Amino acid sequence: MRLSDIDSCDLVQWSFDPKATPVTAPSLAPIPCGALAKAWLKRTIRRHSVRCDAVADGSSLALAGQCRVGNRDLALEMLRVGWAKLSTVPRNGRYVEAQQSAMTARYGMWRTYVLDMPEWRRKAIDKTLGRRPQADINLLRERDSEISPPFLDARRQPKRRDR
Repeated sequence: MRLSDIDSCDLVQWSFDPKATPVTAPSLAPIPCGALAKAWLKRTIRRHSVRCDAVADGSSLALAGQCRVGNRDLALEMLRVGWAKLSTVPRNGRYVEAQQSAMTARYGMWRTYVLDMPEWRRKAIDKTLGRRPQADINLLRERDSEISPPFLDARRQPKRRDR
């Protein structure tokens, strides 16, 4: 079941550390944002039971719901730690506040350069587990939209690194 009102990196999607410099790394350091989001969710759930209430979502055919572990809203928690972003106008006003707080503190994916998830899904050709970070660097260079917070050096990177 997909968590309602939020979106996160796909399992094989990469983001990149903006603090990596040519001195510390030859290129931007890759961060497996999808794998880290999944790991955070697994660690949060552990062996607890998850209760989900289905929510009508006309934007996709996937089943969406508001899921909880005990009294913790999983979507709110993922927004709070920065491993998800709002995908719709939320029904819950706390979601906006949680995302803004994570962006300001640069938690999770907000501390990286990351391609917007719907754009990544449209443009990524190889979506297998063997996907290399270089493919996402190239997609990031040719991005249409940007969700990462502004970094001082965001536009100083070469267009492509494989040429």
